[in-house]
Amino acid sequence: MHRLEKETRRKVSTIGTVNLPKGTMQQCPKKEIKAVTEAKATTGGGGGGSDGGKIFKSKMFQSKEIRAFRRTPGLPSVVSYEKLPIVHTTTETLLATQYPSLGASPVKGRKKFSRDTENGDHCVNMALLYKSLSRRVLLTSAAMKRRITTDCRQILMSPPLISIDFPDIWTSSSCSDYSSITTSYDNPQTATVIDGRVIAEEIKSGITDEVRRMKNSTRNVPGLAVIMVGQRRDSLTYVRNKIAACEEAGIKSEISNLPENCTEDQVLNALSRFHEDPSIHGILVQLPLPQHLDEGKILNSVHLEKDVDGFHPLNMGNLAMRGREPLFLPCTPKGCIELLIRSGVEIAGKRAVVIGRSNIVGLPTSLLLQRHHATVSIVHAFTRNPEQIAREADIVIAAAGVPNLVRGSWLKPGAVVIDVGTNPVEDPSCEYGYRLIGDVCYEEASRVASAITPVPGGVGPVTVAMLLLNTLESAKRAHNFT
Repeated sequence: MHRLEKETRRKVSTIGTVNLPKGTMQQCPKKEIKAVTEAKATTGGGGGGSDGGKIFKSKMFQSKEIRAFRRTPGLPSVVSYEKLPIVHTTTETLLATQYPSLGASPVKGRKKFSRDTENGDHCVNMALLYKSLSRRVLLTSAAMKRRITTDCRQILMSPPLISIDFPDIWTSSSCSDYSSITTSYDNPQTATVIDGRVIAEEIKSGITDEVRRMKNSTRNVPGLAVIMVGQRRDSLTYVRNKIAACEEAGIKSEISNLPENCTEDQVLNALSRFHEDPSIHGILVQLPLPQHLDEGKILNSVHLEKDVDGFHPLNMGNLAMRGREPLFLPCTPKGCIELLIRSGVEIAGKRAVVIGRSNIVGLPTSLLLQRHHATVSIVHAFTRNPEQIAREADIVIAAAGVPNLVRGSWLKPGAVVIDVGTNPVEDPSCEYGYRLIGDVCYEEASRVASAITPVPGGVGPVTVAMLLLNTLESAKRAHNFT
């Protein structure tokens, strides 16, 4: 154990582990953020609090603060941290409560934290810890000196990127009652509805004709394989729609259903089987995967020529670089652009805001908008004043995965809104026991925007059409068919 780490552990008495909500650490699922609390006791000389635990003042830290420490992978002598708001606490373990309330309701086996001034305990609302992660990672001069002396090979102060890949945990201002949203807007709906179903049918009609022509000429048809892990309701809906669309277009489809607790090797074996099948031209791994699986490793294992989802690092890299053409564009971003173009929306020179930065939608959508010469801003969970930024946009693409996050007040009059969100909400009256709502509060946005996509029936059908098109293009390359 290196000297700085020993010194830190010896001088700091209170360590609590923040257990992040399931599914939020897709980039680094096995890491944990440790909240290291250092403060003077609030009652008496050193005790205080219901558990009577002592809190020591570290010589290393002269101010009463909470600091979040994160171990830097591969750099054991480096401790990088963030400066958080001044808060006092006792030696109780700090545990995160369930998302999205961040402390509003306790989780079994965890303590609910609130501010209690009567008994001298000043407990920490976990929202402060999450909010604090938006502040930049830095090193104090003292820590920097120790770092230089303990590891002379470290030259830069900036940490490895993966060590600051914090999860986006949104604090939604949306209504909890999705059945009835009251608004203060008196004007009626003015936005044109961008009907994704109609546009998708036009695209699929062209695909069907091409599949038929290919079959008559080469006696081959495109083939798509889907790997589905677990039984997520939204994922089941997407897969069901994709398989049905394949049948309509004359594309061969296969599906590999794996249990929620399957091993990584089982997923890789399914991939390998489809790689070796010459009748399969496209492979899709339905995301998100369960947390125990290495999503990056699995996606990287998909052969580039069959990566019809467009998530392979080479596809993403070619998308990011001007003058490069990826083999496949990610389906949802590709569908968003197609919706805008077919609706007569000008992209070049316009200000676009993408809300959300996932590898699946947000990031590639922002890159694709830039390739179409839009001026792009990205809003994420750590963005300050997101409403103000969104209100400046001519085009708003919402892909945060938070129901009704974007309200009418987020939009400037006349903006075009593409709602990528598909959030399942319990509804016994529906066929499958739930219904889908978007990231945008449709009732409010439709009174401000000039055009908007509904949910469902907007981005979803066009995304499926883009998947079929990518599969067709892959088959054409494989059989040298033009």
